Amino acid sequence: MKKVMTALLAAGALVTLAACGGNSSNNSSSSSTEKVTLKFQSLAFQKTTVAATKKIVDDWNANNPNIQVEYVQGSWDSVHDQLVTQFQGGTAPDIIHDESADITGFVNQGYLADISQYLSKETKDAVSQGVWDTVSKDGKVYAAPTLMQSYVVLANSNLLKQAGITATGDSLTWDALAADAKKLTAGGKYGLGWGLKSPTATMLNLGLNFDAKYFDGSGTAAKATIGDAELEVPKRIHAMAYDDKSIDPTSLTQSGSDVLPGFYAGKYGMIVAGNYVAQQIAEEAPKGFQWEVLPPLKGTSTKQAANPQTLSVPAEGKHIEQSGKFIDYFMKAENLAAVGQGDWLIPTTQAARDAIQKATGGKNGWTQTLASGTELTKAPFQSVENYPKWKDQIATPAFQEFLANKTDLAALGKKLSDGWGQVNN
Repeated sequence: MKKVMTALLAAGALVTLAACGGNSSNNSSSSSTEKVTLKFQSLAFQKTTVAATKKIVDDWNANNPNIQVEYVQGSWDSVHDQLVTQFQGGTAPDIIHDESADITGFVNQGYLADISQYLSKETKDAVSQGVWDTVSKDGKVYAAPTLMQSYVVLANSNLLKQAGITATGDSLTWDALAADAKKLTAGGKYGLGWGLKSPTATMLNLGLNFDAKYFDGSGTAAKATIGDAELEVPKRIHAMAYDDKSIDPTSLTQSGSDVLPGFYAGKYGMIVAGNYVAQQIAEEAPKGFQWEVLPPLKGTSTKQAANPQTLSVPAEGKHIEQSGKFIDYFMKAENLAAVGQGDWLIPTTQAARDAIQKATGGKNGWTQTLASGTELTKAPFQSVENYPKWKDQIATPAFQEFLANKTDLAALGKKLSDGWGQVNN
């Protein structure tokens, strides 16, 4: 989710526009035998993913003459505001591709339909309950989760070898990461570059490594919970930057993509980024550049927050049944594998992950990337309605100030806690 997701966590994703004739004023779906056209606005931006998505649409159309899907290219940057306008105006898409953290508000406002009856048992069984929880409420399913992002450590293989570092096993502890970063720091070069210009998604997602909650409760009744567990990840990053001096402080003000030139040039032995960055590295790294993805980071566990891309249907859509059938088709292993491999994202089903593993042979870090997807689960912040406001207005500037070494850990905790009260009134 270069979506930054993008990240990790601005609201973005693929979306489908309203079918011809707009939405009905009731919740009924048209006859399954009636010929309809569903417009599918895809926000895929990688060439490989655009091609994979168009093929899914073409294959569907070839086998479903009465339910035709029209591919429309859209943009990640405008999906949330676009949906707000469309829901309010009664012109929401037939099929909405967004992300779980963004649809919480739409679910609470009654804009999305329960699609559980249109999802096959095969689809329901293929996705773990922890991921289904990110798109469900009160026993109803408001979206099908498709692709996920995790945060991974990527390393310069030659520099690791020169430093005598071998990354093996099923996980990489935070203590080991700090020790390796110190070994790689010498001669004006840093062990780690970490693009944390937009830090909140990273902090909250990786916070699950240490059982961080940040919030108790859901909706607008949620209360901020900021303690040792919630401050563990920022504390460790700060210590590496200013005590160990193994993280380049400048990189903390950059985006995940901004640190890549320094990574290629050997300025950083390792970087931490969303796994989608591997696609950029594979495409643009200098010839002969050797790199690898290290095992998933581990605190008390390797858990990270699952914020999957989602396919939903508007509650007042005319073609709920037909849209649901297309969503169920999109969830097939071969389809999720195709779009996942194109975007370098993790499919929500094990069958699709196995298909990517087989297709790639696990090369270019796919084995480690796919492994990081097994521990993705719902995080408390995903049930908090005013989380986006808190993230933008409170958490992001507070984390940025702390990472710039302009405030201490106690002050950070107080700002995060007090700020929730300010935005949740």
